[in-house]
Amino acid sequence: MQNNDNDIINSILDEFDSKKKNQEELNTPQAESSVPKINESEPKPEDTEKKAPQREKPDAPMIRRRPEAPKPVSSGTKKKKKKKKKRKGSRLPGVLILTTFIFAVSICLSLVIIAYGKDMLGIGKSENTQLIEIEEGATTEEIANMLEERGIIRSPEFFMLFSRLSGKDNQYIAGEHFIRPNMAYETIITELTSVESAAKESVEVTFPEGITLYDAAVILDEEGICSIDDFLFNFNAGGLGFDFENRITSSSNLKFYRMEGYLFPDTYFFYKDMEPEQVCQKIYLNFNNKLGSSAEFNGKTYENRYQRMEELNLTLDQLITFASIVQKEAATEESMTVVASVFWNRLNHKDEFPLLQSDPTRLYAENVIKPHMAVYDQDMIDAYNTYAGAGLPPGAICNPGIEAIDAVLTNYESTYYFFYANVNTGQTYYANTLEEHENNQEMVKQQIADAEAASEGKDNE
Repeated sequence: MQNNDNDIINSILDEFDSKKKNQEELNTPQAESSVPKINESEPKPEDTEKKAPQREKPDAPMIRRRPEAPKPVSSGTKKKKKKKKKRKGSRLPGVLILTTFIFAVSICLSLVIIAYGKDMLGIGKSENTQLIEIEEGATTEEIANMLEERGIIRSPEFFMLFSRLSGKDNQYIAGEHFIRPNMAYETIITELTSVESAAKESVEVTFPEGITLYDAAVILDEEGICSIDDFLFNFNAGGLGFDFENRITSSSNLKFYRMEGYLFPDTYFFYKDMEPEQVCQKIYLNFNNKLGSSAEFNGKTYENRYQRMEELNLTLDQLITFASIVQKEAATEESMTVVASVFWNRLNHKDEFPLLQSDPTRLYAENVIKPHMAVYDQDMIDAYNTYAGAGLPPGAICNPGIEAIDAVLTNYESTYYFFYANVNTGQTYYANTLEEHENNQEMVKQQIADAEAASEGKDNE
């Protein structure tokens, strides 16, 4: 009886141990490995025999409630750690791209700032003086655009901003101003908002139509403006940045003065002891304006004279050389158009008339070229003398006015191949044949003789 009681007590204790074991397994997953050791520490045959049937029974609560949660928690923790590693890896390309972008933007901004800074300070630009003519009422924007066209500044917008910040808007003075591209914006604005010093003595000079470049240099020297040699050197050197200079394509070794013909006859205002380059600037500007202005020929209006020139297949050198001959040959402005037609007819019929036979060309070769040649060159003299050389001479023989230039551009149609003028009366006689021309020569000679006889008779009275 006592043994039975002990068995019952043991069974109750075993049941209690089993429940306790299940509870520990739920709280600690690793407890599985320790339970067998606890059970094996005190082996009892009777307990083993009695527990065996109970273990064979499926312990449903134990199976259902076995905590699978700790494993997901552990794996979740690992996943979170892996995600953090992935984030660190994927962030590196983004950082590199952002760094590269910032670096590129910084370089671009630096280059822009450097470019604007160099332009504002005039660094690395030409030292050649340029003449700028500001029209009455010109705005800052118009002035800035003009400076850009002339190659003096590169950014009109930046110049306008600088002018506005300097408080110089609406203070620009109309007229002529000498500036250089290598000037800083501040210096350019100062030059354009001030007038030439009143202390300098102004000189008015008039160059008549048909004057030669050398004679013009003599006038400037006599007026105390600049020396003959300085003027001739600077004027023929050119390179002052005007549009018409780009159209001068002649490079003949037989040309005497490179820029003969490009001194536009007009009245100019200079200063005593003026820089030769500035003198040339004023003359170049006038020529550039005249040739670039609109004109009408044979009922058709042209935006500029270059359009008509190109329509006639003439280069600028050919036009000015042709006009210089007309300037010297025509006795009056009214006769220039017909005189030009005579030379047009000869140039268009070279087989019959290979030579222009213009007396002024021969005189230029003898009176201008020959006395001023550093080294005597007969080929050059013959090339200018249209009694010896065919076609137009290599360069102009004087500086023609706008009337002579327009007479050539008109290209008046006539049947004349000869003309002869009475220099005393200004009357010009035209002929289709050599025989008619010779008759006109005899007639003019008789007119001159009769005029001289009449003058002598008056003197004797």
